[in-house]
Amino acid sequence: MLFGKKKINIVGLDIGSRTLKVAEVVQSNTGYTLKKFGMNDITPGLIEDGAIKNPEEVANAIRKLFKMYKVKEKNVAVSIGGYSIIVKPITVQTMPEDQLQETIHFEAEQYIPFDISDVNLDFQIMGEDEADPGQMNVLLVAAKKEVVDDYVRLINMAGLTPKIIDVDAFALQNIYEANYETDDNVALIDIGANKTTLNILRGDYSVLIRDVTLGCSQISQQITSQIGGSMEEAEQLYHSGESDQIAQKDLIEIVSSIVTDWCSEVRRALDFFYTTYHGEHIKKIILSGGGANIAQFRQLLAEETSSDVQMINPFENFLLGGTFDPAYLERVSPQAAICMGLALRRLNDK
Repeated sequence: MLFGKKKINIVGLDIGSRTLKVAEVVQSNTGYTLKKFGMNDITPGLIEDGAIKNPEEVANAIRKLFKMYKVKEKNVAVSIGGYSIIVKPITVQTMPEDQLQETIHFEAEQYIPFDISDVNLDFQIMGEDEADPGQMNVLLVAAKKEVVDDYVRLINMAGLTPKIIDVDAFALQNIYEANYETDDNVALIDIGANKTTLNILRGDYSVLIRDVTLGCSQISQQITSQIGGSMEEAEQLYHSGESDQIAQKDLIEIVSSIVTDWCSEVRRALDFFYTTYHGEHIKKIILSGGGANIAQFRQLLAEETSSDVQMINPFENFLLGGTFDPAYLERVSPQAAICMGLALRRLNDK
């Protein structure tokens, strides 16, 4: 997993459009130990659709986060998603990995809707194709260079060193595999402020990854359009479910209409899976992100997909170092998933 004489420790840094999260995990013979975890909100609009609009202010917020939670490690793993990332399972002629490394640009041109010179490419060989032994399944990943460069500059501006640039969906899969059995077909869904990430796993393998611009900010925007105020106030309102400014039935209707759209998007992804893999079923849906806390969404999703819908616990199999409040970790569990997945990354792993 690690090479070289000196072990390089890496902390996970999840740069969300509304909340920053940091996690430090150490590994030993007894398993994983959570050493540090913390999160802090940032002003709406600093990051939009994955694009960093005000890097100086975001960098200041990252420095503040590290100082608040006394994180001294400077090497970080971050992740990106949204429009800047294409993740696609493809099938190619069976060949050694070094040969595929030489031909991957040619293979990728058929699938990537960007100029191939504008993206960073990576891949993972998933194994022999079930239908044709002469072919192998490969997970192709393309990231727009300008977005990767923006995040590298941001991390450097914050006084940190970017060691790994990951993909949101992979970080989600990483933390799921660290805490759960991976035998069943499962859909991992992270509902953030402005983006929803979906990763369908067929056993150990990711077969569908999709990012859509749906998220909790839709609820806040609907509330502010009715009663005014700030996005922060609207977020507090729908989380608490109590307000003198808006009738309870109106608030329920707002949340219901938006989570119905979320469910429709999830069903479209599941239908694609069922069309590809006839006779198979998604037995579990694991939710993370702020949207996982919305009970209406969990209930409606379970009804419409006939699946067992659960909220993720990214700390399930971790020992707790230092002094952590169990109630706090339980409360932030859904939002911590991607960050914890990043904290598990090590140099030279794949």
